[in-house]
Amino acid sequence: MSSEFSDQVASWLADGEVGGGDPVKVVANVLDQLNKTTDMFLVEGVEKRLWELIKVNRRKAREGGGVRKGFFGGAQQKKEVGAGKKKKDEEAIEEISNPGLADESLDQKLKAEAEEAEKKAVSELAKSGDGKAGEEKVTDLPEEEADEGTGLVPNSGNGFTFENGQSWVQTLQDVTYTIPVPAGTKARDCNVDIRKTHLKVGLKSPNSSDSSFIIDDDLYKEIAVEDSFWNINDGKELELHLQKVDTMCWWDKVCNKHEAINTKKVEPENSNLSDLDAETRQTVEKMMFDQRQKAMGQPTSEEQQKEDMMKKFMDAHPEMDFSKAKFM
Repeated sequence: MSSEFSDQVASWLADGEVGGGDPVKVVANVLDQLNKTTDMFLVEGVEKRLWELIKVNRRKAREGGGVRKGFFGGAQQKKEVGAGKKKKDEEAIEEISNPGLADESLDQKLKAEAEEAEKKAVSELAKSGDGKAGEEKVTDLPEEEADEGTGLVPNSGNGFTFENGQSWVQTLQDVTYTIPVPAGTKARDCNVDIRKTHLKVGLKSPNSSDSSFIIDDDLYKEIAVEDSFWNINDGKELELHLQKVDTMCWWDKVCNKHEAINTKKVEPENSNLSDLDAETRQTVEKMMFDQRQKAMGQPTSEEQQKEDMMKKFMDAHPEMDFSKAKFM
């Protein structure tokens, strides 16, 4: 402690208006000055540090042989000087209370207070609204923007038409790829090789067996080779029919080198569900149901199944509290 500050403290102790021999008044005055001139009391954990300082100095005082002259002993003597004087002194002295750190840490105390405040807030929330306990208020959340997807705009057949005249269309079951060929072209003039993951299409040269390939590329997805075929239409078009292996997937391209279409803009064809096999029909019906539910803001089949399972579990365990449970 500097000599200047020591002199100031001694002055406060001697001053009847400020200290009068009572160190509590001096401490209160010091803390008041610190509050006015610094941001000390905004620092995290300052209470704990101050209380530790008090405990350390109190222990030192006891180890040093008792209370020193003019300190807590002097303050105690003043308390014995009449009821009126006592009341006046107590009003003038700002008491420094024990923050309770002797039994538990500040962090534990703050945590306990925070938990108590949270319980109180939950209780008040449960009683709000229509006055029914346990009924939560649900606020409307902004609807998520629909995913418009990216890619080329599909043609009316859910495929694409290229500038060179080639085009393709698709259903969930198959893909039809059409390639313009010179008028009068016959099947023997074509060189077509359809494989599970690769497609090669070419035209033979008139004077040799060599072929110039129009397509020689890997397919976007696997096909069923035994159910795929090709033919010539009116000597003007070569038409390929490719049977999909995955019949529940829209293709965004036929070959990997092609630019992808936007499958979010695909419009399924109108067809009779009775024309589909049992497994495909069940899947399509589920997809249609989920689309309708989403459009109406209602849970999908999977979400409904989860809700039903949770309801059964809650009914089977009435002793458990689900008021704070968050269901995804």
